[in-house]
Amino acid sequence: MSFTLCTWNINSVRLREPIVLKLLKEQAPDVLCLQECKSPVDKIPTEGFAALGYPHMVASGQKGYNGVLILSKLPMRALPQHDFANLGHARHVAVQLESDVIIHNHYVPAGGDMADRDVNEKFGQKLDYLTDMRDEFQANQPKRSILVGDLNIAPREDDVWDHKKLLKVVSHTPIEVAHLAEVMDSGGWNDVTRNDIPNGPLFSWWSYRARDWDVADKGRRLDHIWATGDIAGSGHSSRILRDARGWDKPSDHAPVFATFDL
Repeated sequence: MSFTLCTWNINSVRLREPIVLKLLKEQAPDVLCLQECKSPVDKIPTEGFAALGYPHMVASGQKGYNGVLILSKLPMRALPQHDFANLGHARHVAVQLESDVIIHNHYVPAGGDMADRDVNEKFGQKLDYLTDMRDEFQANQPKRSILVGDLNIAPREDDVWDHKKLLKVVSHTPIEVAHLAEVMDSGGWNDVTRNDIPNGPLFSWWSYRARDWDVADKGRRLDHIWATGDIAGSGHSSRILRDARGWDKPSDHAPVFATFDL
């Protein structure tokens, strides 16, 4: 079985339905995982997706905030969702494909502006979310699994536009990077994107605040595709669709792709 998977923080699936449809038409991934959908499940515009050959959807949603969904050409069944850090947020959804491969889709909290949990509750929530992820994978070792999503951390020096300038900026601080490494180690996860593209700067997010995001290129790699060791070697053809950041009314994130031969 071979399938291509895409993960994308869409920043409102209803507002940006046109560019989701554009992606499905032009790139045709077999599985699309979206984050920050900002919609109750019953308000997600599924008709256009189904018309393009994506009849299967599993989602967790809430009005105006968070929200994750998995859209697929392939049959799949929903698995239990987790409320990491007991936030009551729609941040995790999981499915199992007919090949028995499990896909986890996460939207990790952004963490606010201050990298100090004593003065910034959101930063503490982010660290707690990651700790709960680590504990879950330690207790229930994943197998034949893929984890994707906006993890809101750029772990490597070449995952940000300037390592030294961003060391105290939320998303690249040492404590966040260490927490993410613990999550990765706890589940035996492999970074599929960096396995494929090991060298050089690689970004998936560019701020809306930049006057010309493309020229400034002050990006970060916040969006990830991981796989457990037993199937990581089957992942290939990783890429980031940078052009999508320049589409009409874009998300500030670009879609990330990988293909798996299982």
